[in-house]
Amino acid sequence: YGMKNQTTINVFILLGFSYGLQGQTILFLVFLVTYIVTITENAIIIFLVKSNHHLHKPMYYFLGNLSFLEMWYISVTLPRFLFAFWSQSKTISFSSCMTQLYFFISLLCAECVLLAVMAYDRFLAVCHPLRYAAIMTHKLCFQLSFLSWAGGFSISLVKVSFISRLTFCGPQVINHFFCDISPVLNLSCTDISLAETVDFALALVILLVPLLIIVFSYGCIVSTVLCMPSAQGRRKAISTCTSHFSVVIIFFSATLFMYARPRRIHPFNLNKIVSIFYAVFTPALNPLIYCLRNKEVKRVLRRMISTSRCAHHRISFLPKDRA
Repeated sequence: YGMKNQTTINVFILLGFSYGLQGQTILFLVFLVTYIVTITENAIIIFLVKSNHHLHKPMYYFLGNLSFLEMWYISVTLPRFLFAFWSQSKTISFSSCMTQLYFFISLLCAECVLLAVMAYDRFLAVCHPLRYAAIMTHKLCFQLSFLSWAGGFSISLVKVSFISRLTFCGPQVINHFFCDISPVLNLSCTDISLAETVDFALALVILLVPLLIIVFSYGCIVSTVLCMPSAQGRRKAISTCTSHFSVVIIFFSATLFMYARPRRIHPFNLNKIVSIFYAVFTPALNPLIYCLRNKEVKRVLRRMISTSRCAHHRISFLPKDRA
């Protein structure tokens, strides 16, 4: 590789998207609105779960965890990306790049485990309803959520530690809008086979083990639902699972495409398009899916809106000296 004639670099340039001034403006507005909407949606769900006793159930405890995770997940990449649209400098230091990569992968891995935990919760609720309350205690809910966060951040630490030991000699341009594994690995001028193998193996573990738990859980759920005597019982069981199942399909289809195959065969423009979907739009879609498809969340949200309207009405009709 001729290392003696190469200079080690510690600053990268994030290429982002180049579509002219008009295209840049449209993209900036789309991403800015998406970011604001995502933070607002997830904050509303957390508020609903925390403030309403009807939602003090394991299913919504995990949903609150997911919403909290999604808020940080999109905040790791998008604010810096939005700032870079109008900034003269599109550079990012090596340490900042590794930090962004660590937190992004940590939250991605944590979401994989959390979605598996939520599938296990639905499995218990549908297949073992009489034992559900005894098994899914507050203590177990906390332990499972802690496992999700700790597992994600631990696996990411191993992945990023191997990547950070590599030497980068140029070109220093990352053809992406944030520091992701594939474009960073491809800039190394040293042998990346060990880092690539470790990353690929851990990606398979963190994606496939939760996915197997989800498949097993839903296999048991489908089997139980088919054996239910009443149509109403079947509909109720299915309605409690459809929101989560929709989120799983969207999340795992994108992440498996990106992370569960060798790095070298990735076309970079396709990488960026798929990355926008799972890093930007998926966190915005998930709260909508849960609110639109979950009757209990919709009921609580409608009650909260109607209560706030009534309160506003009462205040507006008070005499001015009392208001």
